[in-house]
Amino acid sequence: MDSLTQEIAGAAARLVVEEGLEYGPAKRRALKLLGLPPRTALPPNDALEDAVREHIALFCADTQPGELAALRRLALVWMERLAEFRPHLGGAVWNGTATRLSDLYIQLFCDDPKSAEIALIDRNVPYEARTVQGLRGEAVEALSLHSPCPELGETVGVHLMVYDHDDLRGALRADSRGRSPRGDLAAVRALVAA
Repeated sequence: MDSLTQEIAGAAARLVVEEGLEYGPAKRRALKLLGLPPRTALPPNDALEDAVREHIALFCADTQPGELAALRRLALVWMERLAEFRPHLGGAVWNGTATRLSDLYIQLFCDDPKSAEIALIDRNVPYEARTVQGLRGEAVEALSLHSPCPELGETVGVHLMVYDHDDLRGALRADSRGRSPRGDLAAVRALVAA
């Protein structure tokens, strides 16, 4: 990786950790902060993840493990509430780079796409429905809500991406580093217990 790519990744990593930005917006904002043209090549997500891990190790090593554990426990609560929809945790909370500013991203694999929304309505859980980019670039429904996290003393964003049950098979393919990009209820329980 060349020095410019490393510089962009480092600046973006700071934005991810300190401001809670997602990777795409962090990379674009890093270009602006560094005064680079908008068409400058962006670092790949793997390089940004490495830079995020470095930033956490240097500046947040004393607080991040506790924040990550609290977020994983909150994710487990929501996954258990929605167990009938085959929940899988993804994103920074799953891969271990989350801080108190990170949101939860839980994919639900439903027999009926509207069933998860009906379950939230039945439980009087306020949410906002919107359309986001899915696992393979397709449009999927996301049900976004806010959940108190008493351990952190904050409210955390919880995003439930609703997929068809048949999408589960392809969702478990390993990433470019051979890691699982998401974990089911048993995997998250194991992380919380560790």
